[in-house]
Amino acid sequence: MNTVLSRANSLFAFSLSVMAALTFGCFITTAFKDRSVPVDIHVSKVMIKNVDDFTGPRERSDLGFVTFDISANILLIEKIATPIFDWNVKELFLYLTAEYTTKSNALNQVVLWDKIVLRGDNTKLNLRDVKSKYFFFDDGNGLRANKNITLTLSWNVVPNAGILPLVMGSGHKSLAFPETYETAKSY
Repeated sequence: MNTVLSRANSLFAFSLSVMAALTFGCFITTAFKDRSVPVDIHVSKVMIKNVDDFTGPRERSDLGFVTFDISANILLIEKIATPIFDWNVKELFLYLTAEYTTKSNALNQVVLWDKIVLRGDNTKLNLRDVKSKYFFFDDGNGLRANKNITLTLSWNVVPNAGILPLVMGSGHKSLAFPETYETAKSY
């Protein structure tokens, strides 16, 4: 006959198999859901300075400052009127990126701002006159007179079970940096 340990092992293996199947079933119910919402980004102030870069060779690099407004209703997907926060979402990690090209790099991406939205938090974003949370450094002088810098709001959906999808908002803002450097001390 089977011993108590072999029966416990069989019961444990069977319960793990059932839990794995249930977890996969939970994942598959929300895996193909579209989680994109319209995003409205406005830029109110753009400034650029040429500062010393202490991370590498003793050269000067461009440091950009951006003041922006963001409005988006993260709670509802407007096309089908279903919430992004369903039973399989723990939190959202929102971040605003700036993408641009320079002579030395074909694609530059810089995160300017981020926020974590937990389940139960206010999911209607209405931010006004927000300054960059992180430095907007370029590894050279590629920001001055750059005419095509694109701001995009994206988010990662952190699920209870399944993959971590990256979702881009369905709106972006293109802006141009000025041709001259600011010399004032304040931002």
